[in-house]
Amino acid sequence: AALHSGPIAKGMRMSSKQSTVDYIVDQLAAAGVVSGKKMFGEYGIYCDGKMFALVCDDQLFVRPTAAGRQFLGTPTEAPPYPSAKPHFLIAGERWDDGEWLSELARITARELPLPKKKK
Repeated sequence: AALHSGPIAKGMRMSSKQSTVDYIVDQLAAAGVVSGKKMFGEYGIYCDGKMFALVCDDQLFVRPTAAGRQFLGTPTEAPPYPSAKPHFLIAGERWDDGEWLSELARITARELPLPKKKK
């Protein structure tokens, strides 16, 4: 018998699978230069040098922007990890539409600043 009723119920976290990240990155091919980078057991997703999304617990969380909100209509919002600000949670069935996902990535990345150069 399971000792807990799911990882979220007890505040435990599962890390994301590399295959999940690879699939999302492949689907984003039309968005520009896209890559996934392992961070703290989870992944940041970058578009043209800007981290625009996170993959946490095998779920896709896109950084909130005004244009992204307009594109999504009424997005589902949730924090990607405890104490994080809410991000747009993108349902898994939307991942199969690479054109739609790529457009969301382009729209979001356009509004985000470039990362500051480390000295």
